[in-house]
Amino acid sequence: MGVRIRLARFGRKNLPFYRIFVADSRSPRDGRHLEIVGHYDPLPGQDGNKQLGLHIDRIKYWLSVGAQPSTTVGRLLGQAGIIPKPPAALHAGVVKKPEKERNKKA
Repeated sequence: MGVRIRLARFGRKNLPFYRIFVADSRSPRDGRHLEIVGHYDPLPGQDGNKQLGLHIDRIKYWLSVGAQPSTTVGRLLGQAGIIPKPPAALHAGVVKKPEKERNKKA
């Protein structure tokens, strides 16, 4: 059973709110979960900051037993300092080819 730490969307239209939870990798996005380990509100509040709440000890436990964070959760955990920040190219989903490979096609 592969365990993932990922987001589940809540809220309403144009006002998203996410819960960070641990689930089996085969379960759907908003489906069954093992444990809720935090929340994320991507819309800035009146102070201009986005809200992120984490149960750090539980996240560290799940990472220690082999849970893999999704790309977005990995970025959030990297910003919070729980895990090393992933490379910036992986956030966009685009990995640039080296110059040699680009020149060979031309």
